Amino acid sequence: MAYSLKQAAEAVGRGKPAILRAIQKGIISANRNAKNEWVIDPSELHRVYPPIASNDAQSVQAERDATHDATDILQRENLLLREQIEILRDERQDLRRRLDQSEEERRETQGKLTALLTYQPEQKATVTEDQSKKSSLYDKLFNRGKIKT
Repeated sequence: MAYSLKQAAEAVGRGKPAILRAIQKGIISANRNAKNEWVIDPSELHRVYPPIASNDAQSVQAERDATHDATDILQRENLLLREQIEILRDERQDLRRRLDQSEEERRETQGKLTALLTYQPEQKATVTEDQSKKSSLYDKLFNRGKIKT
């Protein structure tokens, strides 16, 4: 039984281009069949490349698929993380703006309270007893409040 190019690549765990290059360089001898496909003798192939078990060939392909899937997953995760970073930056800027606004309001309120606490209105003169005993000019002129006997 002879290998096709694809079967030969799978049997040794290499790619088809690597096997084809080896044939073109003369490292592996191969012939073409009636359909113009490469036909490779297994002993000739395994003289250059050691055979791998069929499970190994499947595991190599599975590993390639897993690597491709893992790359896709990591790229999506990277994109999501970048979006989350942008959201966190926006939130941080908003919080800074709010903090600055709150600090300004606190200073204004503190200034108003300080002004209220230190405000001392001009005190009106209180009427003393001496002043209450003195009668007004009007009372003196018209003898009000005091009747002379």
